[in-house]
Amino acid sequence: MKELVEYLVKSLVDNVDAVQVKEVEGEQTTVVEVRVAKEDIGKVIGRQGRTAKALRTIISAASSKLKKRAVLEILE
Repeated sequence: MKELVEYLVKSLVDNVDAVQVKEVEGEQTTVVEVRVAKEDIGKVIGRQGRTAKALRTIISAASSKLKKRAVLEILE
């Protein structure tokens, strides 16, 4: 899951070196935390949150194959 999110986010941003992806696993849910450079946060969120919603949809589909639940958090 972490590798998928990292690949997708790195393809969106300009400052690839500033991308940090952290995966926190629980019993039922996995939380994927994404940190990007301040100037790239708008690119990850997108207009009216469309890009973030698309990322969450992809993560949800991938996690359902693993029979788990995943949540994406975009941190500053």
